[in-house]
Amino acid sequence: MFSKILIANRGEIALRIIRACREMGINTVAVYSEADVDSPHVRLADEAVCIGRPSSSTSYLNIPHIISAAEITDVEAIHPGYGFLAEDAHFAEICQSCNITFIGPTPENMRLMGDKLAAKNVVKRSGIPVVPGADTVIKTKEEALKVAKKIKYPVMVKASAGGGGRGMRICHNDVRLIGALLTAQREAEAAFGKPDVYIEKYIERPRHIEVQLLADRHGNTIHLGERDCTVQRRHQKLIEESPSPAVNAKLRKKMGDLAVKAAKNVHYLGAGTIEFLLDKNGDFYFMEMNTRIQVEHPVTEMVTGIDLIKEQINIAAGKKLPLKQEDLTLKGSAIETRIYAEDPEKGFMPSPGKIDEYYAPGGYGIRIDTHVYKDCVISPYYDSMIGKLISYGRTRNEALSIMRRALDEYRIGPIKTTIPFLRTIFRNASFIKGDISTDFVDRLTAKD
Repeated sequence: MFSKILIANRGEIALRIIRACREMGINTVAVYSEADVDSPHVRLADEAVCIGRPSSSTSYLNIPHIISAAEITDVEAIHPGYGFLAEDAHFAEICQSCNITFIGPTPENMRLMGDKLAAKNVVKRSGIPVVPGADTVIKTKEEALKVAKKIKYPVMVKASAGGGGRGMRICHNDVRLIGALLTAQREAEAAFGKPDVYIEKYIERPRHIEVQLLADRHGNTIHLGERDCTVQRRHQKLIEESPSPAVNAKLRKKMGDLAVKAAKNVHYLGAGTIEFLLDKNGDFYFMEMNTRIQVEHPVTEMVTGIDLIKEQINIAAGKKLPLKQEDLTLKGSAIETRIYAEDPEKGFMPSPGKIDEYYAPGGYGIRIDTHVYKDCVISPYYDSMIGKLISYGRTRNEALSIMRRALDEYRIGPIKTTIPFLRTIFRNASFIKGDISTDFVDRLTAKD
Protein backbone atom coordinates (compact mmCIF):
# COMPACT_ATOMS: atom_id res chain seq x y z
CA MET A 1 0.00 0.00 0.00
CA PHE A 2 1.10 3.57 -0.65
CA SER A 3 2.52 5.56 2.24
CA LYS A 4 1.86 9.00 0.70
CA ILE A 5 -0.56 10.26 -1.98
CA LEU A 6 -0.85 13.68 -3.63
CA ILE A 7 -4.38 14.91 -4.41
CA ALA A 8 -4.34 16.85 -7.67
CA ASN A 9 -7.64 18.62 -7.04
CA ARG A 10 -9.49 21.02 -4.76
CA GLY A 11 -12.82 21.47 -2.99
CA GLU A 12 -15.03 18.71 -1.68
CA ILE A 13 -13.44 15.90 -3.70
CA ALA A 14 -9.99 16.75 -2.32
CA LEU A 15 -11.43 16.54 1.20
CA ARG A 16 -13.18 13.28 0.36
CA ILE A 17 -9.91 11.70 -0.78
CA ILE A 18 -7.97 13.01 2.23
CA ARG A 19 -10.51 11.47 4.60
CA ALA A 20 -10.33 8.08 2.87
CA CYS A 21 -6.53 8.16 2.98
CA ARG A 22 -6.50 9.06 6.66
CA GLU A 23 -8.72 6.05 7.46
CA MET A 24 -6.33 3.87 5.45
CA GLY A 25 -3.27 5.22 7.26
CA ILE A 26 -1.93 7.00 4.17
CA ASN A 27 -0.32 10.44 4.40
CA THR A 28 -1.58 13.09 1.99
CA VAL A 29 -0.22 16.08 0.12
CA ALA A 30 -2.61 18.84 -0.94
CA VAL A 31 -1.89 21.18 -3.81
CA TYR A 32 -3.58 24.56 -3.93
CA SER A 33 -3.77 27.80 -5.86
CA GLU A 34 -3.27 31.19 -4.25
CA ALA A 35 -7.07 31.55 -4.16
CA ASP A 36 -7.41 28.36 -2.10
CA VAL A 37 -4.80 29.08 0.58
CA ASP A 38 -7.47 28.96 3.32
CA SER A 39 -9.36 25.97 1.90
CA PRO A 40 -10.03 23.03 4.28
CA HIS A 41 -8.19 20.52 2.10
CA VAL A 42 -5.01 22.55 2.62
CA ARG A 43 -5.40 22.46 6.39
CA LEU A 44 -6.42 18.80 6.69
CA ALA A 45 -3.69 17.31 4.49
CA ASP A 46 -0.41 16.28 6.09
CA GLU A 47 1.50 18.53 3.69
CA ALA A 48 0.48 21.27 1.24
CA VAL A 49 2.18 22.88 -1.74
CA CYS A 50 1.11 26.04 -3.57
CA ILE A 51 1.18 25.35 -7.32
CA GLY A 52 0.21 28.67 -8.87
CA ARG A 53 -2.02 31.67 -9.25
CA PRO A 54 -5.83 31.45 -8.98
CA SER A 55 -6.65 30.52 -12.59
CA SER A 56 -6.94 26.78 -13.30
CA SER A 57 -4.48 26.97 -16.19
CA THR A 58 -1.72 28.20 -13.89
CA SER A 59 -2.52 25.84 -11.01
CA TYR A 60 -4.78 22.79 -11.09
CA LEU A 61 -4.19 22.22 -14.81
CA ASN A 62 -0.47 22.98 -14.61
CA ILE A 63 1.11 19.55 -15.02
CA PRO A 64 4.76 20.60 -14.46
CA HIS A 65 3.83 22.31 -11.18
CA ILE A 66 1.85 19.30 -9.95
CA ILE A 67 4.62 16.84 -10.85
CA SER A 68 7.17 19.10 -9.15
CA ALA A 69 5.02 19.13 -6.01
CA ALA A 70 4.82 15.33 -6.15
CA GLU A 71 8.58 14.97 -6.51
CA ILE A 72 9.59 17.37 -3.75
CA THR A 73 7.17 15.70 -1.32
CA ASP A 74 8.25 12.20 -2.44
CA VAL A 75 4.77 10.76 -3.02
CA GLU A 76 4.17 7.34 -4.55
CA ALA A 77 0.82 8.07 -6.18
CA ILE A 78 -1.46 10.87 -7.39
CA HIS A 79 -5.24 10.86 -7.13
CA PRO A 80 -6.79 13.27 -9.67
CA GLY A 81 -10.35 13.32 -8.27
CA TYR A 82 -12.83 14.43 -10.96
CA GLY A 83 -12.53 17.30 -13.40
CA PHE A 84 -9.24 19.10 -14.10
CA LEU A 85 -6.71 16.35 -15.07
CA ALA A 86 -8.78 13.32 -14.05
CA GLU A 87 -9.27 12.10 -17.64
CA ASP A 88 -6.06 13.46 -19.14
CA ALA A 89 -4.18 10.52 -20.64
CA HIS A 90 -1.07 12.66 -21.16
CA PHE A 91 -0.97 13.48 -17.44
CA ALA A 92 -1.30 9.78 -16.57
CA GLU A 93 1.60 8.97 -18.90
CA ILE A 94 3.78 11.65 -17.30
CA CYS A 95 3.01 10.18 -13.88
CA GLN A 96 4.10 6.77 -15.13
CA SER A 97 7.33 8.16 -16.62
CA CYS A 98 8.12 9.69 -13.20
CA ASN A 99 7.44 6.38 -11.41
CA ILE A 100 4.35 7.82 -9.77
CA THR A 101 1.18 5.71 -9.77
CA PHE A 102 -1.79 7.41 -11.35
CA ILE A 103 -4.88 6.38 -9.36
CA GLY A 104 -7.22 5.78 -12.25
CA PRO A 105 -7.52 3.93 -15.55
CA THR A 106 -4.65 3.39 -17.95
CA PRO A 107 -3.84 6.11 -20.51
CA GLU A 108 -5.06 3.69 -23.20
CA ASN A 109 -8.41 3.33 -21.40
CA MET A 110 -8.80 7.09 -21.19
CA ARG A 111 -7.92 7.76 -24.81
CA LEU A 112 -10.21 5.06 -26.16
CA MET A 113 -13.25 5.67 -23.96
CA GLY A 114 -12.71 9.44 -23.83
CA ASP A 115 -13.42 9.64 -27.55
CA LYS A 116 -17.19 9.24 -27.61
CA LEU A 117 -17.33 8.08 -31.21
CA ALA A 118 -14.56 5.50 -30.75
CA ALA A 119 -16.16 4.33 -27.50
CA LYS A 120 -19.51 3.97 -29.25
CA ASN A 121 -17.98 1.71 -31.87
CA VAL A 122 -16.15 -0.34 -29.22
CA VAL A 123 -19.20 -1.01 -27.05
CA LYS A 124 -21.28 -1.88 -30.10
CA ARG A 125 -18.96 -4.86 -30.56
CA SER A 126 -19.68 -5.82 -26.94
CA GLY A 127 -23.39 -6.12 -27.69
CA ILE A 128 -24.48 -2.85 -26.09
CA PRO A 129 -27.20 -1.07 -28.10
CA VAL A 130 -26.05 2.30 -29.44
CA VAL A 131 -28.05 5.27 -30.66
CA PRO A 132 -28.44 5.19 -34.48
CA GLY A 133 -26.14 7.66 -36.21
CA ALA A 134 -22.76 8.27 -37.80
CA ASP A 135 -19.88 5.86 -37.18
CA THR A 136 -17.31 8.45 -38.26
CA VAL A 137 -16.50 12.11 -37.64
CA ILE A 138 -18.67 14.57 -39.56
CA LYS A 139 -16.65 17.29 -41.25
CA THR A 140 -18.92 18.85 -43.87
CA LYS A 141 -22.53 20.00 -44.09
CA GLU A 142 -23.09 17.52 -46.94
CA GLU A 143 -22.07 14.62 -44.68
CA ALA A 144 -24.27 15.97 -41.90
CA LEU A 145 -27.33 16.30 -44.12
CA LYS A 146 -26.81 12.78 -45.48
CA VAL A 147 -26.76 11.26 -41.98
CA ALA A 148 -29.80 13.29 -40.87
CA LYS A 149 -31.77 12.15 -43.89
CA LYS A 150 -30.98 8.53 -43.05
CA ILE A 151 -31.80 8.57 -39.34
CA LYS A 152 -34.45 11.34 -39.54
CA TYR A 153 -34.92 14.37 -37.29
CA PRO A 154 -34.54 15.27 -34.50
CA VAL A 155 -30.79 14.62 -34.35
CA MET A 156 -28.02 15.53 -31.94
CA VAL A 157 -24.65 16.99 -32.93
CA LYS A 158 -22.07 15.92 -30.34
CA ALA A 159 -18.37 16.55 -29.75
CA SER A 160 -16.29 13.37 -29.86
CA ALA A 161 -14.25 14.49 -26.85
CA GLY A 162 -15.14 15.98 -23.49
CA GLY A 163 -18.51 16.35 -21.83
CA GLY A 164 -20.58 18.66 -19.68
CA GLY A 165 -22.90 19.53 -22.54
CA ARG A 166 -20.25 21.41 -24.50
CA GLY A 167 -20.25 20.81 -28.25
CA MET A 168 -23.82 19.43 -28.15
CA ARG A 169 -26.73 20.74 -30.22
CA ILE A 170 -30.26 19.40 -30.88
CA CYS A 171 -31.53 19.95 -34.44
CA HIS A 172 -35.00 19.55 -35.93
CA ASN A 173 -34.35 20.62 -39.53
CA ASP A 174 -31.65 21.12 -42.18
CA VAL A 175 -31.14 24.83 -41.52
CA ARG A 176 -30.65 24.29 -37.80
CA LEU A 177 -28.30 21.34 -38.47
CA ILE A 178 -25.93 23.31 -40.69
CA GLY A 179 -25.66 26.12 -38.15
CA ALA A 180 -25.30 23.72 -35.23
CA LEU A 181 -22.54 21.78 -36.99
CA LEU A 182 -20.32 24.86 -37.31
CA THR A 183 -21.12 26.05 -33.78
CA ALA A 184 -20.45 22.63 -32.22
CA GLN A 185 -17.15 22.30 -34.10
CA ARG A 186 -15.95 25.69 -32.85
CA GLU A 187 -17.10 24.92 -29.30
CA ALA A 188 -15.41 21.51 -29.33
CA GLU A 189 -12.16 23.03 -30.62
CA ALA A 190 -12.19 25.67 -27.89
CA ALA A 191 -13.12 23.29 -25.06
CA PHE A 192 -11.28 20.09 -25.98
CA GLY A 193 -8.59 21.06 -28.48
CA LYS A 194 -10.12 19.30 -31.49
CA PRO A 195 -13.23 20.09 -33.57
CA ASP A 196 -14.38 16.49 -34.14
CA VAL A 197 -18.15 16.02 -33.93
CA TYR A 198 -20.57 13.30 -34.93
CA ILE A 199 -24.33 13.00 -35.35
CA GLU A 200 -26.81 10.58 -33.83
CA LYS A 201 -30.53 10.27 -33.42
CA TYR A 202 -31.93 12.43 -30.63
CA ILE A 203 -33.83 10.22 -28.18
CA GLU A 204 -36.78 12.33 -27.05
CA ARG A 205 -37.58 12.57 -23.34
CA PRO A 206 -35.27 9.77 -22.12
CA ARG A 207 -33.96 9.02 -18.68
CA HIS A 208 -30.22 9.18 -17.99
CA ILE A 209 -29.03 5.99 -16.27
CA GLU A 210 -25.41 5.17 -15.45
CA VAL A 211 -23.78 1.97 -14.20
CA GLN A 212 -20.85 2.11 -11.76
CA LEU A 213 -17.96 -0.26 -12.47
CA LEU A 214 -14.87 -1.43 -10.59
CA ALA A 215 -12.12 -3.44 -12.26
CA ASP A 216 -8.88 -4.69 -10.72
CA ARG A 217 -5.54 -5.82 -12.17
CA HIS A 218 -6.45 -9.49 -11.69
CA GLY A 219 -9.22 -9.72 -14.28
CA ASN A 220 -12.10 -9.07 -11.89
CA THR A 221 -14.78 -6.58 -12.98
CA ILE A 222 -18.08 -5.90 -11.21
CA HIS A 223 -20.89 -3.39 -11.42
CA LEU A 224 -22.39 -1.69 -8.38
CA GLY A 225 -25.88 -1.07 -9.70
CA GLU A 226 -27.17 2.05 -11.38
CA ARG A 227 -27.66 5.73 -10.67
CA ASP A 228 -30.48 7.78 -12.12
CA CYS A 229 -29.12 11.15 -13.27
CA THR A 230 -32.18 12.31 -15.21
CA VAL A 231 -32.64 15.66 -13.44
CA GLN A 232 -30.30 17.95 -15.37
CA ARG A 233 -29.93 21.51 -16.52
CA ARG A 234 -28.10 22.16 -19.78
CA HIS A 235 -26.75 18.61 -19.70
CA GLN A 236 -25.32 19.15 -16.21
CA LYS A 237 -26.61 16.81 -13.51
CA LEU A 238 -28.46 18.35 -10.55
CA ILE A 239 -29.92 15.34 -8.71
CA GLU A 240 -28.84 11.71 -8.71
CA GLU A 241 -30.29 8.65 -6.99
CA SER A 242 -29.67 4.96 -6.56
CA PRO A 243 -31.41 2.74 -7.31
CA SER A 244 -33.37 4.28 -10.17
CA PRO A 245 -37.16 4.24 -9.79
CA ALA A 246 -37.31 3.29 -13.48
CA VAL A 247 -35.05 0.22 -13.30
CA ASN A 248 -36.21 -3.20 -12.09
CA ALA A 249 -34.02 -6.16 -11.17
CA LYS A 250 -34.17 -7.68 -14.65
CA LEU A 251 -33.17 -4.46 -16.41
CA ARG A 252 -30.48 -3.78 -13.80
CA LYS A 253 -28.88 -7.17 -14.48
CA LYS A 254 -29.03 -6.68 -18.24
CA MET A 255 -27.48 -3.21 -18.16
CA GLY A 256 -24.91 -4.22 -15.57
CA ASP A 257 -23.83 -7.39 -17.36
CA LEU A 258 -23.36 -5.53 -20.64
CA ALA A 259 -21.42 -2.74 -18.93
CA VAL A 260 -19.10 -5.31 -17.33
CA LYS A 261 -18.62 -7.06 -20.67
CA ALA A 262 -17.68 -3.79 -22.38
CA ALA A 263 -15.20 -2.92 -19.62
CA LYS A 264 -13.56 -6.33 -19.82
CA ASN A 265 -13.28 -6.10 -23.60
CA VAL A 266 -11.12 -2.97 -23.31
CA HIS A 267 -9.18 -4.32 -20.27
CA TYR A 268 -10.50 -1.47 -18.17
CA LEU A 269 -8.81 -0.72 -14.83
CA GLY A 270 -10.17 1.12 -11.80
CA ALA A 271 -13.44 2.94 -11.28
CA GLY A 272 -15.52 3.93 -14.28
CA THR A 273 -19.08 4.63 -15.29
CA ILE A 274 -20.98 3.64 -18.41
CA GLU A 275 -23.88 5.97 -19.15
CA PHE A 276 -27.09 5.02 -20.94
CA LEU A 277 -30.20 6.70 -22.28
CA LEU A 278 -33.34 4.80 -21.29
CA ASP A 279 -36.40 5.49 -23.48
CA LYS A 280 -40.08 5.31 -22.60
CA ASN A 281 -40.31 1.76 -23.98
CA GLY A 282 -37.62 0.43 -21.64
CA ASP A 283 -34.98 0.23 -24.37
CA PHE A 284 -31.55 1.61 -23.50
CA TYR A 285 -28.64 2.94 -25.54
CA PHE A 286 -24.98 3.59 -24.78
CA MET A 287 -24.13 7.27 -24.43
CA GLU A 288 -20.55 7.51 -23.09
CA MET A 289 -18.09 6.23 -20.53
CA ASN A 290 -16.55 8.35 -17.78
CA THR A 291 -13.07 7.11 -16.88
CA ARG A 292 -12.91 8.58 -13.36
CA ILE A 293 -14.75 8.78 -10.07
CA GLN A 294 -18.06 10.59 -10.53
CA VAL A 295 -19.38 13.58 -8.59
CA GLU A 296 -22.39 11.45 -7.68
CA HIS A 297 -20.45 8.45 -6.33
CA PRO A 298 -21.82 8.89 -2.75
CA VAL A 299 -25.26 7.51 -3.61
CA THR A 300 -23.68 4.25 -4.75
CA GLU A 301 -21.62 4.10 -1.57
CA MET A 302 -24.73 4.55 0.56
CA VAL A 303 -26.71 1.69 -1.02
CA THR A 304 -23.79 -0.75 -1.40
CA GLY A 305 -21.70 0.02 1.70
CA ILE A 306 -18.58 0.18 -0.48
CA ASP A 307 -16.15 3.11 -0.22
CA LEU A 308 -15.34 3.81 -3.88
CA ILE A 309 -12.37 6.07 -3.15
CA LYS A 310 -10.73 3.40 -1.01
CA GLU A 311 -11.37 0.83 -3.72
CA GLN A 312 -9.74 3.12 -6.30
CA ILE A 313 -6.66 3.31 -4.10
CA ASN A 314 -6.64 -0.44 -3.39
CA ILE A 315 -6.91 -1.25 -7.11
CA ALA A 316 -4.09 1.16 -7.97
CA ALA A 317 -1.96 -0.55 -5.30
CA GLY A 318 -2.55 -3.92 -6.97
CA LYS A 319 -5.10 -5.41 -4.59
CA LYS A 320 -7.96 -7.65 -5.65
CA LEU A 321 -11.57 -6.55 -5.40
CA PRO A 322 -12.96 -7.68 -2.03
CA LEU A 323 -16.22 -9.13 -3.38
CA LYS A 324 -17.75 -10.87 -6.36
CA GLN A 325 -20.81 -9.78 -8.32
CA GLU A 326 -23.07 -12.29 -6.61
CA ASP A 327 -22.06 -10.90 -3.20
CA LEU A 328 -23.30 -7.40 -4.02
CA THR A 329 -26.75 -6.19 -2.94
CA LEU A 330 -28.39 -2.77 -3.01
CA LYS A 331 -30.01 -1.77 0.29
CA GLY A 332 -32.34 1.18 0.69
CA SER A 333 -32.41 4.34 -1.39
CA ALA A 334 -29.97 7.26 -1.63
CA ILE A 335 -30.47 10.65 -3.27
CA GLU A 336 -27.89 13.38 -3.92
CA THR A 337 -28.50 17.04 -4.69
CA ARG A 338 -25.72 19.27 -5.93
CA ILE A 339 -25.60 22.67 -4.24
CA TYR A 340 -24.38 25.44 -6.54
CA ALA A 341 -23.47 29.05 -5.74
CA GLU A 342 -25.86 30.28 -8.40
CA ASP A 343 -28.94 32.52 -8.48
CA PRO A 344 -31.93 30.62 -9.94
CA GLU A 345 -33.89 33.87 -10.23
CA LYS A 346 -31.23 35.35 -12.51
CA GLY A 347 -30.78 32.51 -14.95
CA PHE A 348 -28.53 30.55 -12.58
CA MET A 349 -25.87 33.25 -12.72
CA PRO A 350 -22.80 32.38 -10.56
CA SER A 351 -22.90 33.99 -7.10
CA PRO A 352 -19.36 34.10 -5.68
CA GLY A 353 -18.54 35.92 -2.46
CA LYS A 354 -18.13 35.52 1.28
CA ILE A 355 -20.42 33.21 3.26
CA ASP A 356 -21.55 35.02 6.41
CA GLU A 357 -24.28 32.53 7.33
CA TYR A 358 -23.82 28.77 7.19
CA TYR A 359 -25.97 26.17 8.90
CA ALA A 360 -25.82 22.59 7.64
CA PRO A 361 -28.60 20.06 8.23
CA GLY A 362 -27.97 16.87 10.18
CA GLY A 363 -29.84 13.96 11.69
CA TYR A 364 -30.61 10.44 10.56
CA GLY A 365 -29.91 9.64 6.93
CA ILE A 366 -27.94 12.80 6.06
CA ARG A 367 -24.45 13.07 4.57
CA ILE A 368 -22.85 16.32 3.39
CA ASP A 369 -19.76 16.45 1.19
CA THR A 370 -18.61 20.07 1.06
CA HIS A 371 -15.60 22.32 1.52
CA VAL A 372 -17.46 25.47 2.55
CA TYR A 373 -17.89 26.93 6.04
CA LYS A 374 -18.90 30.20 7.69
CA ASP A 375 -16.67 33.11 6.66
CA CYS A 376 -15.16 31.25 3.70
CA VAL A 377 -15.05 32.91 0.28
CA ILE A 378 -16.51 31.26 -2.81
CA SER A 379 -14.04 32.01 -5.59
CA PRO A 380 -15.14 33.11 -9.07
CA TYR A 381 -12.28 31.14 -10.63
CA TYR A 382 -13.72 27.63 -10.38
CA ASP A 383 -16.87 25.58 -10.86
CA SER A 384 -19.79 26.96 -8.84
CA MET A 385 -20.66 23.66 -7.11
CA ILE A 386 -20.07 24.17 -3.39
CA GLY A 387 -21.29 20.89 -1.99
CA LYS A 388 -23.44 17.78 -2.17
CA LEU A 389 -26.30 16.90 0.14
CA ILE A 390 -27.09 13.18 0.30
CA SER A 391 -30.08 11.55 1.99
CA TYR A 392 -30.53 7.85 2.72
CA GLY A 393 -33.66 5.93 3.64
CA ARG A 394 -34.99 2.41 3.72
CA THR A 395 -37.27 3.35 0.81
CA ARG A 396 -37.25 6.07 -1.85
CA ASN A 397 -40.15 7.83 -0.14
CA GLU A 398 -38.21 7.93 3.12
CA ALA A 399 -35.11 9.29 1.34
CA LEU A 400 -37.29 11.96 -0.30
CA SER A 401 -38.79 12.98 3.04
CA ILE A 402 -35.37 13.21 4.66
CA MET A 403 -34.09 15.31 1.74
CA ARG A 404 -37.04 17.72 1.92
CA ARG A 405 -36.46 18.21 5.63
CA ALA A 406 -32.72 18.71 5.14
CA LEU A 407 -33.17 21.27 2.36
CA ASP A 408 -35.54 23.23 4.59
CA GLU A 409 -32.86 23.30 7.30
CA TYR A 410 -29.96 24.28 5.04
CA ARG A 411 -28.91 27.94 5.34
CA ILE A 412 -26.17 29.56 3.25
CA GLY A 413 -25.95 33.34 2.79
CA PRO A 414 -25.75 36.06 1.68
CA ILE A 415 -24.59 34.47 -1.57
CA LYS A 416 -27.35 32.94 -3.67
CA THR A 417 -27.57 29.17 -4.01
CA THR A 418 -29.74 26.62 -5.78
CA ILE A 419 -31.23 25.39 -2.48
CA PRO A 420 -34.61 27.20 -2.98
CA PHE A 421 -34.86 25.74 -6.49
CA LEU A 422 -34.11 22.25 -5.16
CA ARG A 423 -36.86 22.63 -2.54
CA THR A 424 -39.29 23.21 -5.39
CA ILE A 425 -38.14 20.11 -7.24
CA PHE A 426 -38.48 17.85 -4.21
CA ARG A 427 -42.10 18.96 -3.80
CA ASN A 428 -42.95 18.47 -7.47
CA ALA A 429 -45.55 15.74 -8.02
CA SER A 430 -43.89 14.34 -11.18
CA PHE A 431 -40.50 14.11 -9.50
CA ILE A 432 -41.98 12.45 -6.41
CA LYS A 433 -43.65 9.84 -8.64
CA GLY A 434 -40.43 9.35 -10.60
CA ASP A 435 -42.22 10.35 -13.80
CA ILE A 436 -39.48 12.48 -15.35
CA SER A 437 -37.15 12.78 -18.33
CA THR A 438 -34.00 14.78 -19.07
CA ASP A 439 -36.07 17.83 -20.07
CA PHE A 440 -37.77 17.94 -16.66
CA VAL A 441 -35.92 21.04 -15.41
CA ASP A 442 -36.40 22.87 -18.72
CA ARG A 443 -40.15 22.29 -18.54
CA LEU A 444 -40.24 23.25 -14.87
CA THR A 445 -38.41 26.54 -15.41
CA ALA A 446 -40.45 27.29 -18.54
CA LYS A 447 -43.60 27.30 -16.35
CA ASP A 448 -42.00 29.92 -14.14
